[in-house]
Amino acid sequence: MTELAPYAVSEVNSRGRRFSEASPSGRSEFQRDRDRIIHSGAFRRLEYKTQVFVNHEGDLFRTRLTHSIEVAQIARSIARRLNLNEDLAEAISLAHDLGHTPFGHAGQDALNGCMKAYGGFEHNLQSVRVVDILEERYATFDGLNLCFETREGILKHCSPQHAAQMGELGERFLADRRPSLEAQIANLADEIAYNNHDVDDGLRSGLITLEQLSAVPLVNEHLCEVRQAYPEINERRVVHETVRRMINTLVTDLIRQSGANIAAQNLSTLEDVRRAPALIAFSDELNAKQRELKKFLHTHLYRHYRVMRMSAKAQRIIRDLFGVFMEDSRLLPTQFQTAAAKDEASRARVVADYIAGMTDRYAIREHKRIFSVEEDAI
Repeated sequence: MTELAPYAVSEVNSRGRRFSEASPSGRSEFQRDRDRIIHSGAFRRLEYKTQVFVNHEGDLFRTRLTHSIEVAQIARSIARRLNLNEDLAEAISLAHDLGHTPFGHAGQDALNGCMKAYGGFEHNLQSVRVVDILEERYATFDGLNLCFETREGILKHCSPQHAAQMGELGERFLADRRPSLEAQIANLADEIAYNNHDVDDGLRSGLITLEQLSAVPLVNEHLCEVRQAYPEINERRVVHETVRRMINTLVTDLIRQSGANIAAQNLSTLEDVRRAPALIAFSDELNAKQRELKKFLHTHLYRHYRVMRMSAKAQRIIRDLFGVFMEDSRLLPTQFQTAAAKDEASRARVVADYIAGMTDRYAIREHKRIFSVEEDAI
């Protein structure tokens, strides 16, 4: 294993865990974090949570689980090249979507609207809530008791209002400090993965075409390369060759630019990283091309009428479930009812936890069980 840079996160400079535990045998503390995340119930449920297309729309589209695995692979590759902690970058990547609702961003928007009077809902905060509280696997503590740096990386965004309630985890948002370089890597690996793989899924769905995408510079330059080098291959192979070249270009640029940024800061310690500006970044040229791709996807894929129709259905399901459970908490599964009976704010948070933990198909079935009078729904 390559020796870590002095400003990388290590077991020596880690702030450790909230609850003291004996050191792991045969693995590092951050490998332990990764393993706990992989074995969690929330991680397994990502298999049936939406990336863009709802789970029942096809077996070949990405889910939150496959997306998280892809992010982890990209993050590990970048961390290795920059002599940073691969295990931490991987753990953050695998956990970053644990708090996502069913139905992707449409579900989050709907649940946030339902929770407006109770502090709102944000999936990064919910991911921390999952690993700190909601997972029930250990005899002596709630959650997964992950290292501070893993939890810090999961919390990518946080309003000042919420940060003030998060203790040491929220301090950096109030003091204008940065997270570890490993956390910064996981954040941009996420962006690389979902932009480029949404291109693949969008083409597979037929909602966007290669002809449309050729107007996007980042896509077009690689598409032209592939067609010139392999004029006889079929369109499916053209798509895969193009997407993998795009990912390679972005990863290579990110490594080069981030390495230059780090060298310019003359870092010596992890604390230097926290005081510095964000250092993991694309070059200006590639960043502009990334923005063009994101703009295209937002206009032509995420706002496509077929995606919007499914999003509207999904939001209706979320709002209906939230409303009925708030009206009568006795309709919740037994294990949620005691906490929901305390007061209205507590009930809202419990209902949000229950709904956020659902998979797409479970949410659809739960809606049918509660609202349908057909015999097979009861």
